[in-house]
Amino acid sequence: MIIDGLPGGGAEKVVLTLAKGLIERGHRVSLFSLRAVCDYPIPTNLHYQVIQDSCRRPWRKLTELNRRAAMLDNAIVAAEEEGGAFDLVVSHLHKTDRIVRRCTRLQPAKTWFCLHGVFSSSYLAHRKGFSLWLKKVKTRRVYQNRNVLGVSEYVLDDLKQAFHIKPAREKVIFNPFDFEAILSQSLKPCKMAGQDYLLHVGRFHQTKRHDRLLRAYAKSGLTAPLVLIGQGSPTATTKLKELAMELGISDRVYFEGFTNNPYPWIRHAKQLIVSSDSEGFGNVLVEALICYTPVVSTRCPGGPTSIMTGDLARGLAEMNDDSLAATMQDVWLNPPAVDGRDLKAYSIEAICQQYIDLINNN
Repeated sequence: MIIDGLPGGGAEKVVLTLAKGLIERGHRVSLFSLRAVCDYPIPTNLHYQVIQDSCRRPWRKLTELNRRAAMLDNAIVAAEEEGGAFDLVVSHLHKTDRIVRRCTRLQPAKTWFCLHGVFSSSYLAHRKGFSLWLKKVKTRRVYQNRNVLGVSEYVLDDLKQAFHIKPAREKVIFNPFDFEAILSQSLKPCKMAGQDYLLHVGRFHQTKRHDRLLRAYAKSGLTAPLVLIGQGSPTATTKLKELAMELGISDRVYFEGFTNNPYPWIRHAKQLIVSSDSEGFGNVLVEALICYTPVVSTRCPGGPTSIMTGDLARGLAEMNDDSLAATMQDVWLNPPAVDGRDLKAYSIEAICQQYIDLINNN
């Protein structure tokens, strides 16, 4: 596994969950991180190595990708000399993919690029003209005729259509969830246990649309507190707090920061909300269902519509303040049944086996 650092995000948690699951099933797993940042505990018996770029030369940006690819090549060669050749290499997140694509010691047939987000929303939405054309060209160079994984059907289709890419091989594999671990961690203390509250879990990033969430909450008429679990830049956090003040809801919006165990908060919430413009998968929706918590989400590009089926589809809102507010209120007053749902397709056992099958089918 290769990733551009382990800050407190969903893709990073997925990588560690997957690594832990594969180790528990008898496999040797190495995780190469391209930055030292790490907000999560490292699983036992995981070979974890940070490959930090320390170059400070004025022209470092011009040579960054090739330089870091060479460093990664050297680390992989050393690891293989010590423990044997890797049977599978999975690159996670676009910055990592751009570096891995330049590695000369990785066999393309064994290497897969895992897409965790909707690329057109993340990389094309605010570009025009030459900038738009150039980003498409650069992205096509990374993934054209290479093995590509998508955490949902949508993210894979989006890459192929928006960037005119034809992968050598392609596969959709959902994100893995360790049900027993999630339920066990959800039993830890929560300072708001026994109180009614709404919950959002996610970093303060533009695509998560906390601004939409705050406006919808203000319009919903719901008076129970809204708890925000996550972190962001000081500027982003300040803007959200200022918006809460403008909307007159600052006394009911609780900024609780990042935690590597959000599950007690999820378990005790009366409703979990996703307000995003896009979600490659929507991890927190599955985590909420595992904890038997009703969910609301924008009907955004990505995974939510495939997760929220049947009666859960009542929790899908259009991507505007009014629809999200009305849906939050409706699910609050008439929550769908969330117990007894079949979530086996997201289990760590099922997902690990699909990754092993990538090796067996090489």
